[in-house]
Amino acid sequence: MKTANLHHGHSAPRSRRVLRLALALALVAGSLPALAMNPAISKADPAPQAASAAALALPAPAAIATPDTAPLAAQLAILQKAKDAPTSPSLVKTVLQRAFSLLGTPYRWGGSSPESGFDCSGLVGYVFRTIGIDLPRVSRAMADEGTKVASRDALAEGDLVFFGKRGHIDHVGIYIGEGKFLHAPRTGRDVTVSSLTSGYWAQKYLEARRVAAGS
Repeated sequence: MKTANLHHGHSAPRSRRVLRLALALALVAGSLPALAMNPAISKADPAPQAASAAALALPAPAAIATPDTAPLAAQLAILQKAKDAPTSPSLVKTVLQRAFSLLGTPYRWGGSSPESGFDCSGLVGYVFRTIGIDLPRVSRAMADEGTKVASRDALAEGDLVFFGKRGHIDHVGIYIGEGKFLHAPRTGRDVTVSSLTSGYWAQKYLEARRVAAGS
């Protein structure tokens, strides 16, 4: 039996190289589906950056109610019911707050608004209208409203204090406590606070009326 001759001793090594090449091709071919399923991401690929930007573009949070919302709503509800409960103590606090907010407003004869200025009764009428209490336009008529305060020592915050001479009322203000009252004094002056215990206005004091009870 004859055996095949190996020319130059190269037939067997060439066969092995061919076999290894075939195996390598098979391995590469088998890995192609995996590469297709998980493609490598290039540093130049903008897709990841776009995705990151989209993830960062979160919607703005909704407005959150602050703890002071409820107290404010409660105050507004009290003011809404002012006409039904004109003697509520909380109204006095509101009167004082509104009155203090008008400090510095110029005096103007016949004025009854922050824009036009105030005279004495215009100021008092404006403040009390904000809590639902309508007062007469002039100070003399205001002195017939509410209940009379027995004496100067019995004054409470929010009382109307009246001034004049020889029993004739010609000026009105709002008592704010501690012997002081807020008013629109005269032409050339602004809404201010004056003493009720000494000086000019102490001598001019006549009486007081309570139209919004509470202290």
